[in-house]
Amino acid sequence: MKKSISYLFLPLLILGSCEKADPYTDPFGGGNNGSYTDDPVDPVVPDTTIEDTFVLEDEDDAIANTTFDRTISIVFAAAGATVSGDENNIVTVVGNDVTVNNTTKEAIRYELSGSAADGFFKIYGEKKQAIVLNGLELTNLNGAAINNQNKKRTFVVVNGKNTLADGTKYTDTPEDEDEKGAFFSEAQLIFSGSGSLSVTSTGGKAGISSDDYVRVLDTPTITVSAAKGHGIRGKDAVVIGGGKLDVTVKKEGKKAITSDGTVRIDGGEVKLTVSGGVDDSDLTDLSSSSGIKADVAFVMNGGTLAITNSGQGGKGISGDAGGLVAGGSIDISVTGSNYEITGADAVGLEDTSCSAKGIKFDGKLVITGGTVSVSAKNHEAIEAKGELIVTGGDVYATSSDDAINSGSDMILGGGRVCAISTGNDGIDANGNCYIQGALVYAVGSGTPEVAVDANTEEGKKLYVISGTLVALGGLEGGSSLSQACYAANWNTSTWYGLYQDGALALAFQTPSRGGNTMVVSTGGTTTLKSGVTASGTKIFGGMAATAATGGSDVTLSAYSGGGMGPGGMGGPGGGPGFGR
Repeated sequence: MKKSISYLFLPLLILGSCEKADPYTDPFGGGNNGSYTDDPVDPVVPDTTIEDTFVLEDEDDAIANTTFDRTISIVFAAAGATVSGDENNIVTVVGNDVTVNNTTKEAIRYELSGSAADGFFKIYGEKKQAIVLNGLELTNLNGAAINNQNKKRTFVVVNGKNTLADGTKYTDTPEDEDEKGAFFSEAQLIFSGSGSLSVTSTGGKAGISSDDYVRVLDTPTITVSAAKGHGIRGKDAVVIGGGKLDVTVKKEGKKAITSDGTVRIDGGEVKLTVSGGVDDSDLTDLSSSSGIKADVAFVMNGGTLAITNSGQGGKGISGDAGGLVAGGSIDISVTGSNYEITGADAVGLEDTSCSAKGIKFDGKLVITGGTVSVSAKNHEAIEAKGELIVTGGDVYATSSDDAINSGSDMILGGGRVCAISTGNDGIDANGNCYIQGALVYAVGSGTPEVAVDANTEEGKKLYVISGTLVALGGLEGGSSLSQACYAANWNTSTWYGLYQDGALALAFQTPSRGGNTMVVSTGGTTTLKSGVTASGTKIFGGMAATAATGGSDVTLSAYSGGGMGPGGMGGPGGGPGFGR
């Protein structure tokens, strides 16, 4: 909440350089006629690392680096499975129930094909192995279709079209064994190949599950649908380096991709669809659904990730620790309502709500590259309980709450950031907020909310040090403005061009509503035009562009902080902005 608002409004005659003038001789920064500060600060040096202890063994995960001693072929059929190449008699067949007990020292390739409406493939062993899916249709009415009890590295080669499915109940699982999904493995599962695999889970804890890690390489197409459990679970990690993944989960509290450790996307195309709400079977331990849940770290280096979550209290990406986006493209839409326990049921509970957020990390979030687009209908679009750092890439966040929120300091040191809120602050740092090199377009919903907020109630501050800034709704009162800022009247749903030293810094369209004050700033001579024709590359969901022509000059005036400024609430110039 904004407890005090102050501003200066004086006609701008000349816009000069962004250098700070002597405040004792010229209180408006000499020829700049913009704002100034008496406490300029140097840019902070952000720590862009997050804690991630998971290390891949790339050479060992390449199937080409493994020599196999034998190939055993298993063909499933209505009359029962047949086996060839089993010279050591390690395969037992009962109808279409196939069990391997590899007591040899051989690394074996198991080639599976054919069709069975009720059967399974189960492996015991202590050596590396490969499961080659070569046109397999396999359903187990009483448990996992494939159950790997061998704890050594397991390659899964996907050739042709393959389908796996489990039953509604797991009734044949030995008491001393795990069987956590339609495709379950005690060991690493390393997928490769160029075929397709469709996994349907109606009764398991997951579609694909490993008590080690799951990795996808090459170009397989993997589709997972889970009615009661998670989509893909890797206890230590899930790492996607290629292929196409399409995962759908429907149950309350379940995740499309989840790990007790790291979820990392290096390439490929990932589409996640979530519709389940909050698992409140234990009111002392509420669990939201999520597209991705990573307990240790989420890392995005490349590829594309698209997440939709319509579940109540659901998340797009959720992490108990930190997140890093260094490349690739993320597109998240969260449309579910917020969840809350009320009345007598809430008495004595520590946590009574689950909010529907786009991205939420309990630790630090770092964005150094790539494209991040997040829309959250009913709560924050992007939230980090720790620091939130942007040094590169494009970030576009829209929300009815804070569009971008940090529990600690926020450092916008590079890249392009757009944050639009229809009901709160555009950008809200619950520590200090540093704009120091980024291009920032922020929209607050209107008084008492602002476009860019910092936690002044706790002695923190907004620092505008360098970069390009457009803020509809003004800045937090008491901001430190090392780089000159200007206020202007504005109209809704209008294209503007912001120029630095005569060159376009940003073409942007104003929304249909927003905070009253427009504040702009660049690193040089700042001018503004309204009614421009945008062209070039559209960014920020089409709300901005990289080129513009035409337009008419807009009068800029000195700005020194505060959410209400010139042109707000019927101010000088006829009043722009909110509702117009």
